[in-house]
Amino acid sequence: MEKEEVLEIFSKLGVINKGHFLLTSGKHSDTYLQCAKIFQYPKYSEIFSKELALKFKGHEIDVVIGPAIGGIILAYEVARQVGAKALFAEREEGVMKLRRGFEIKEGENVLVVEDVVTTGGSVKEVINLVNSLKGNVIGVGSIVDRSDGKVNFEVPFKSVVSLYVETYEKEECPLCKEGIPLVKPGSRKF
Repeated sequence: MEKEEVLEIFSKLGVINKGHFLLTSGKHSDTYLQCAKIFQYPKYSEIFSKELALKFKGHEIDVVIGPAIGGIILAYEVARQVGAKALFAEREEGVMKLRRGFEIKEGENVLVVEDVVTTGGSVKEVINLVNSLKGNVIGVGSIVDRSDGKVNFEVPFKSVVSLYVETYEKEECPLCKEGIPLVKPGSRKF
C-alpha cells in the first residue's frame, strides 16, 4: 500500500486531526492521529491489518498482542490474518498486565502491535511483559510510525506508513505559548 493511498483513507475517515493535543507520551503536537476511526469499519480494519501482517510474512507467530486500547482490535485482526492467538495487555495500577485469563506460554513467538507509535512507551511496556513471561518477541508492528524511525525496540519494527509529525515538550510547545487550548484525546490517564 502506497503512502498516498493510506493518506487518502485517513482523510476520508477523519483520522488526521489538527489542533493542540496532549499525546499519550506526554508530548504536545498540532496533529493527532485517531486510528480508532479506522476500526469503525471492518473493511479498513482488514486492509490495514493485512498490510501489517504481510510485513511479517515468513515469521512464525503464535501470539499477537497489543496494548489496550489502541492495540486491541489491531491485535485481533492481525492474529486472524496470520492464524495466531490474539491478546491484549492492560494497565492494572499503572502496570501492563495480562488479565482475563490470558496467557503467553514460555517460548511462544509473539508479535506486538499498536495503532500509532510515537515514543514507543506502551509497546516497550508490552515487550517487557512478554519477556517477563518468557515469550519470544519477534517484532513490533504499527499502522503508523510517527517516531520518524527513531524508536528502537531491539526487534524488527515495521509499520504500514511512517509519518513525521512534530512533537514538543510542554515547556517548549509553541501552541502553549500561543494560548491554544490543549486537548487530550488518547486513552491513557495522566
